[in-house]
Amino acid sequence: MAHGAHRSPFPSPHPDVMLARDCEQCLGWGTVVTRDGDHELCHLCQPDPAGDQGGSASGS
Repeated sequence: MAHGAHRSPFPSPHPDVMLARDCEQCLGWGTVVTRDGDHELCHLCQPDPAGDQGGSASGS
């Protein structure tokens, strides 16, 4: 029996495929699939929509 994709209450992210073109993490898709099966923007090639204010910055 075949099953379709689960419906998510959240819209899928819209990556910038020009930025993702040479990314080895997402293979040019701009998104990655989490263990829960959700699609998220690739952390390596896509800019943080919150302006990188989340706190996971390196350095300090």
